Amino acid sequence: MLAYFQKDVFDKLMPMIDTQIMNIANFFTATRMVAAPLFVIIYYLPNYVGISQQTVLLILVPLFIYMEFTDFLDGYYARKLKQVSDFGKLFDPFADVFANLTVLLVFMLSGYVPLPVFIIILYRELNILFLRMLARGNGITIGAKKGGKTKTVCYILAEGFTLLIELLIAFSFAEKSVTDTLIIINKVLYWIAALLSVGSFIDYLVSYRKSIRAL
Repeated sequence: MLAYFQKDVFDKLMPMIDTQIMNIANFFTATRMVAAPLFVIIYYLPNYVGISQQTVLLILVPLFIYMEFTDFLDGYYARKLKQVSDFGKLFDPFADVFANLTVLLVFMLSGYVPLPVFIIILYRELNILFLRMLARGNGITIGAKKGGKTKTVCYILAEGFTLLIELLIAFSFAEKSVTDTLIIINKVLYWIAALLSVGSFIDYLVSYRKSIRAL
């Protein structure tokens, strides 16, 4: 049964990938998925090879900017060039979740993101993916909500702030008392992001229930 299910999914995905992946919108989506594990590998390089933390951060900052900017670019080009595809609809939300959770996991393990915050965001993102799958199965399109966009901006600000703190520490641009204060502010930002993520999930859930009742 499982083998049949896997073959069925594979048979449906492969034609989609073969015919649709080679456009600029899907390129940005795919490279964002590749960039996420690269972020993890590069972040931990100083622990295993002779490379300085300063060098690592000078690579991570543009990589992080690329990951976040392509989140905008794939949707922009898909609409502008009329390249909206099944591949993009399926993998773009997954790429967003994958990239954000990867960065958050790294920063959680480094002590910047409180564990409860990571758990809240993890469950929110997984439930949103499940909700989108349910909606898609019922022929419902749940558009982007203002709360979801605000949440994403807060994610970016909090994660970017963490990288800033890492830069200040690595290059000794600030005293420990200053960076300690910034770390506290950073944790507050993560808590705000977690609360916004819960609020936006409730917004999506309400929207989905209204759409179901309207069928």
